[in-house]
Amino acid sequence: MGLFSKMRFGRDTDLMLALDIGTEVVKALVFRVDHEQKKGMIIGVGRVAQKSGNMQSGAVTDIGGVIESAREAIQLAKERAHVKRVQKSIIGIAGELVKGTTTTVHYERVNSEIRIAIPELRMIIQKVQEKAYQRIKRQLAWETGQDDIDVKLINAAVVDVRIDGYHVLNPVNFQGRDVSMSVFNAYAPMIHLGALQKIADELDLDLLSIAAEPYAVARSIEVDDMLDFSAIFIDIGGGTTDIAVVRNGGLEGTKMFALGGRAFTKRLAQEFGLSFEVAEQMKIDYAHGRLHDEDNARIATLYADDCRIWLGGVELSLIEFAETDLLPSRIFLCGGGSALPGIKQALLSKEWTKNLPFAKAPQVGFLQPKDVARMIDTTGELGNPQDITPIGLAHLALLDSLEEEKMLSSILRRSMETVEKQ
Repeated sequence: MGLFSKMRFGRDTDLMLALDIGTEVVKALVFRVDHEQKKGMIIGVGRVAQKSGNMQSGAVTDIGGVIESAREAIQLAKERAHVKRVQKSIIGIAGELVKGTTTTVHYERVNSEIRIAIPELRMIIQKVQEKAYQRIKRQLAWETGQDDIDVKLINAAVVDVRIDGYHVLNPVNFQGRDVSMSVFNAYAPMIHLGALQKIADELDLDLLSIAAEPYAVARSIEVDDMLDFSAIFIDIGGGTTDIAVVRNGGLEGTKMFALGGRAFTKRLAQEFGLSFEVAEQMKIDYAHGRLHDEDNARIATLYADDCRIWLGGVELSLIEFAETDLLPSRIFLCGGGSALPGIKQALLSKEWTKNLPFAKAPQVGFLQPKDVARMIDTTGELGNPQDITPIGLAHLALLDSLEEEKMLSSILRRSMETVEKQ
């Protein structure tokens, strides 16, 4: 559920745009919503490299520069899709100050024999959201040293509902005394959201949703029995690494830290005395095994320390999730930075897992575009893990477009609006 997802989609809104404004590259996908098949058909792809100074650690630093790059990427996607106009859009947001966490509230009912009604459910959800908002505000105040940082709720989803310990999909009309509800919420600073809204306005886009990118990636996988699905998703972009932890089908939280592919490029530029652009191409050639053995060996040695530093960021990010339960052993990688050979090797090493409670040795794999549920690439241009984030954003928009007005979603949406007015 996105911040601006308040309208239902009709046949005139079947054409949509997913915009991934990355630190290194802007990616635009044009897709159609097939309501009968409940799928999204990707019909146009546009990619444009960001200019130096447009972005820093996943956040916009030059609005005008990003608008120029985004406009070019969108135009390419529209041309390849053979369409003249696309307005309905979803935009991804990342960065260290984008916070996602699951909050659980336990509520003891006075009379366990009375069936739960909608007013009582609204009250429980409101308690969860108020608790989550204060928790995020405290966390950001501690990290930034600012007590009055302005944040806004951008995504929310009910993760788990239990009555007297039993899992239920919808608590209405159930009896019981102890109700626990877990809701995932993603918050972002208004300064970042304001920049994206300005970009959308200048591009003449009808912004349906701004979504936390790790939330979109984690939601992109659908399996038959989601209650048995647990995994760690690691998206390595140009400026940040985004981590999402899913336990028993529910998104427990997200973490981001400012270390991505750009840091590895800068190391090459310094070591070999190259421009950033030449070093970036050298990094890509290394990742795809196109360099001479001598250069490959030298870069592998050079990157060994960088991978250890990056791995330390992953370990710190996962410590909080390890406080309550064992960590999922399945790890899925995506993003352009995941192509570096040392990344997967580092995650498969035994040393870093000693301080974390994994049930068994981690299994590391790569997310591929074909793994994203319901999205069909008709262009043939989306073929590796770096394309997962924009496809995940498209998948999230697709879910909103297909969603019937379910009771929990409706109540949660109204609760979001109430929190936003505080």
